[in-house]
Amino acid sequence: MSFARSFSETYAQARGKFLAAVDRAGLDAESHVHPLRGSEDEALAMDVVLDGPRDARRLLLITSACHGVEGFCGSGIQVALLHDDAWRQATRDAGVAVLYIHALNPWGFSWCRRVTQENVDLNRNFHDFSKPLPANPGYDEIAALIVPPTWPPSDEVNAKLQHLLEERGLAALQAAISGGQHSHPQGLYFGGLNPTWSNQTLRQVLREHGRACERLGWIDLHTGLGPSGHGERIFACRDDATALARARDWWGSGVTSIYDGSSSAARLTGMMWLAAYDECPQAEYTGIALEYGTLPMMDVLNSLRADQWLENHPETPEAVRTQIKRQLREAFYTDTDAWKQRVVEQAKAASDAAVQGLRG
Repeated sequence: MSFARSFSETYAQARGKFLAAVDRAGLDAESHVHPLRGSEDEALAMDVVLDGPRDARRLLLITSACHGVEGFCGSGIQVALLHDDAWRQATRDAGVAVLYIHALNPWGFSWCRRVTQENVDLNRNFHDFSKPLPANPGYDEIAALIVPPTWPPSDEVNAKLQHLLEERGLAALQAAISGGQHSHPQGLYFGGLNPTWSNQTLRQVLREHGRACERLGWIDLHTGLGPSGHGERIFACRDDATALARARDWWGSGVTSIYDGSSSAARLTGMMWLAAYDECPQAEYTGIALEYGTLPMMDVLNSLRADQWLENHPETPEAVRTQIKRQLREAFYTDTDAWKQRVVEQAKAASDAAVQGLRG
């Protein structure tokens, strides 16, 4: 199966290819069915497949579609790995079980949105909601500029944003916008006020499959930041020097970190992979987000702004809706054979490195 054939045009097609690859591999899928239906009235599910023994001491997670629309890339990589018989044999020889979680956010994947059905960024939703949630005054200040009342934005809105960009710099603006916020439910990067369905379901999966392992690795597949086709390996653990050193030992000195400012991502709150510490406390945990570049950062941000404006204005004509959705998809998925080949090759290399790291 060529790399390009592993990728899909819709969530329904992606799920079909994933389940077919699972069946070909002689494995069983455990499907956690979502309460809502998809854009084609299809069933939605977080599909979980374990390749290896349930009591394996070394476990590698490979997950897709934390941010729904990014699942076009992540699902294709998972399908390609399941079709790679040599890779599967190598994991068995190393004594590493692989847990594939397909479509962490199936609703967003199907409806071509980055967020969940609650308009929540899943990777800002992992908080103790019994405690006060973090404030983001930087976002509060610019909320009306980020998701303006009209689209395209007015000249006044564009001028104000340009002034802020020149005054504070792109990194400061990115941090304010993308770090996570809990005060604007119709804005960007909303972390929610309660755990989402995806949050609760992922925690259940981690408890069911991650409590037996001694060493846990995690590669979470993302798109939208960095140079086109380049897979940045972003440290995805707590701010812990020992874990960072271990991640760089596994995946190379080029592993970046939100904690020291070396990554293309800003420092975030409510990150998904913190669930590994809660649900698998017995395990030594090491993880990365594998973040593939697509378009320039401002193009990606503007696609998100337009999509959120569209969500806030359901009366928008269909032609405008179609254009905005196409723009969003292109911001998070480059539909060319060359790009697909690059992302699969880098994911395979990162997965090989994780297996060797877990093997110790």
